[in-house]
Amino acid sequence: MTLGLCSRVGSRFSIPQRKGIITVPITPVPFSPFPTPSDTPIPGVFPETGVSNPPPPSEAPGLGGLIPDFAQAWKTAHAKAKTMLQHFSLEQKVALTTGVGWEGGRCVGNIPAVADFPGLCLEDSPLGVRDTDFVTAFPTGVTTASTWNRTLLRMRGVFMGQEHKAKGVHVALGPMMNMGRIAQGGRNWEGFGADPFLSGEAAYETILGMQSSGIQACAKHYINNEQEHKRTQESSNVDDRTQHEIYAHPFMRSVQAGVASVMCSYNLVNDTYACENNKTLNDILKREYAFQGYIMSDWSAQHSTMSAVAGLDMTMPGDITFSSGTSWWGQNLTDFVNNGTIAASRVEDMAERILSSWFLLGQDSSQYPAVNFNAFFPMDEATNEHVDVQEDHFEVVRQIGSAGAVLLKNVGNALPLNKPRSVVLVGNDAGPAFHGPNGFSDRGGDDGILAMGWGSGTANFPYLISPLEAIQARARQDRSSVMWWLDNWNTDGAAGLVQQQDVAIVFVNADSGEDYITVDGNEGDRKNLTLWQNADVLITAVANNNRNTIVVVHSVGPAIVEAWVDHPNVTALVWAGIAGQEAGNSITDVLYGAYNPSGRLPYTIAKSPSDYGAQLITGGGPNDILSIPYTEGLLIDYRHFDALNIDPRFEFGFGLSFTQFAYSNLKVSTIHQSDQNSASLEANWAAGKATPIAEGSSTAIWLHRPLIQVQFVVQNTGKVDGAEIPQLYVHHPASAGEPPSVLKGFDDIFLKHGQRTTVTIALSRYDLSIWDVVAQGWKKPTGTITFSVGASSRDFRLSGTIPL
Repeated sequence: MTLGLCSRVGSRFSIPQRKGIITVPITPVPFSPFPTPSDTPIPGVFPETGVSNPPPPSEAPGLGGLIPDFAQAWKTAHAKAKTMLQHFSLEQKVALTTGVGWEGGRCVGNIPAVADFPGLCLEDSPLGVRDTDFVTAFPTGVTTASTWNRTLLRMRGVFMGQEHKAKGVHVALGPMMNMGRIAQGGRNWEGFGADPFLSGEAAYETILGMQSSGIQACAKHYINNEQEHKRTQESSNVDDRTQHEIYAHPFMRSVQAGVASVMCSYNLVNDTYACENNKTLNDILKREYAFQGYIMSDWSAQHSTMSAVAGLDMTMPGDITFSSGTSWWGQNLTDFVNNGTIAASRVEDMAERILSSWFLLGQDSSQYPAVNFNAFFPMDEATNEHVDVQEDHFEVVRQIGSAGAVLLKNVGNALPLNKPRSVVLVGNDAGPAFHGPNGFSDRGGDDGILAMGWGSGTANFPYLISPLEAIQARARQDRSSVMWWLDNWNTDGAAGLVQQQDVAIVFVNADSGEDYITVDGNEGDRKNLTLWQNADVLITAVANNNRNTIVVVHSVGPAIVEAWVDHPNVTALVWAGIAGQEAGNSITDVLYGAYNPSGRLPYTIAKSPSDYGAQLITGGGPNDILSIPYTEGLLIDYRHFDALNIDPRFEFGFGLSFTQFAYSNLKVSTIHQSDQNSASLEANWAAGKATPIAEGSSTAIWLHRPLIQVQFVVQNTGKVDGAEIPQLYVHHPASAGEPPSVLKGFDDIFLKHGQRTTVTIALSRYDLSIWDVVAQGWKKPTGTITFSVGASSRDFRLSGTIPL
């Protein structure tokens, strides 16, 4: 049998082809968890360490900046795993690591029962339980990130975790935290936007929420899985600094949240497959971040038995290709251990990591629900119990949809609507889906209101409220007349209907998804950045015939709006995201002022597709490895626009409100905390030395404890209550080689009209550091570090200097 890793051309990780024990590059993490719990409380560390009682969201008054320390919880879980494994044979340990194969169980992924261990059910998706019924279809990740609200991110995670657990799932395959490097990326809507800090905070809160419900979260897709085109045959070629500062950061935050599992991705990273990449799996994730859980493959993303040596702990779904009956592991892994090719201690480590995550989440309890659905045969009455797990989760779905809506234009206070006498709704996106909300497999179609992208990151809608339904209900209260035109192509008909009406609301969308489904020529990734179904022509036709035209966009990501955004009759524009089952109610609440919009863009909307730095790379033959150079380095999204002085249409972090806010009284101070265990490390950092190469060096508590406190006053100076999203951007000295502005803090502040409050944002040493490629550590750059506070990445209201 060929050892796939050994013979791969261009691999940067090679293993000698010889018999005998190979030195396995595993870490001692399971045996000496980092950071080691202290006898006395460490300043800035939340004292409760169990996953069931994490610290509250950091904007909670008086509790900002506290860090959960799950070291003791992991230590206890690993001890339990060791005890259980004492009675397991080699074959049983291998069975823990090897899925039963495609359609081999009731879930999309299954680990078999072994001795006293009942097995694992692994199931999608990042927005709800896939492949079953009576579940909630939550807003997408990017829409939830658009709220910039940690509490809503946490709540969504809690409720998704509860629903997965109630269905008998052990591992929920999410959240997804790819970076949205390219605006056309097919699965960007599953993630949290195009900034590592925002994405990291969203991942952190989501995981804390999910795991507090007793479900194992899975951080994916690790790493650089930034486009769907040739995702299994492309090499993302990334420099070390960019990897650490941009793409790995959300995964580091996931580890800090105590995430139970990480999923490695389909693509290659610097010419080595992500699921057998020693640098990313062992060196960064398990050594630098001291990750205590296990790494699973994406489905059929494993390419060799020797991937075990590179850090992979679990293969999914278990067979080499779907339903092939063969596996890289199973008997092959057993044989590799028995013939001395792979050390038995590596398999022991793999099995221990898997069991430890199971113990960490308390899933060994006899009260844990049994699997009560069948992902592959949903109509089989013998294996589908149709358990309703929704509870009242629709309420938070509706709230997130409203809070995630971004008001981009509002001329003459066109919004909110105030009992208009006549309303016309225009566009296919305004109405219900002709084929029903689940009419397309894995939502692979665009028909009616767009409330979910397509692919494996989906769930079945229990129902789907369209804008037409919701606005009619509101119009009934207001005694308004409502008419509609749902045909995007007959623009003459739309133009005739909207004339002499008080308001015309045009609903349009743009969709995308996973590569195994093609919709209207979009093979997962979007083929362009235009809105779908003749939208630009439709909007222009309506605006030419109605002086109060409001545009609502349900989109998976950025889209070019230059054809009509400056039209004098387009009085308002709302970017409504992808809002889930309550989409119609959510946008209606915003349009009529029941919810004052507070959403902010989690990406940049450009004036031209060419304004974006990174672009979709296509081409390559069926057997070619497509090379994707990340030559833009740190300059993704707004960082690129800032560095090259490109004017966007709407900048990252931008969003309007029905009220106004003023900033004042900036104060900056140093937080003095005493911890003798890290005093020398802190002194070395202050002197400009990089953090040492050590287990858990990048997640060390001293590096992430609050160091600088920034305080300022925000006042609601308008006439209505509303929420502001103050954002803090750090400006490093030019010699540091950083982008002009880097997001390092934000908050969500609700204020009644006239009310003012003091906002506090803390910065850690990590927040102020850059990655030193030579020293392989985080260091304080030489020179003066400044910062700005404001309402977007380009709307700075206050500025100051970091006192270092």
